[in-house]
Amino acid sequence: MSDHMPKQLLHLVLGGELTELHGTEFKDVDKVEMVGIYPNYASAYAAWKAKAQHTVDNAHMRYFIVHLHRLLDPDSGAKD
Repeated sequence: MSDHMPKQLLHLVLGGELTELHGTEFKDVDKVEMVGIYPNYASAYAAWKAKAQHTVDNAHMRYFIVHLHRLLDPDSGAKD
């Protein structure tokens, strides 16, 4: 990777309706929406925020940011 290019830190944004308000279990896994994979936290956060605001009227609907780079390289120590 060149010196002027920022390190790629992949993030996945996904969401769906949960079985309970304070949980993380989806009501129907077949309906989980994969919003996208993003090269950094900032762009993932922007996508997450847009989806979360779009579904604000449904209290059981939640979107999450998954730090894929931590799963792909758990020893990297990246903070984002």
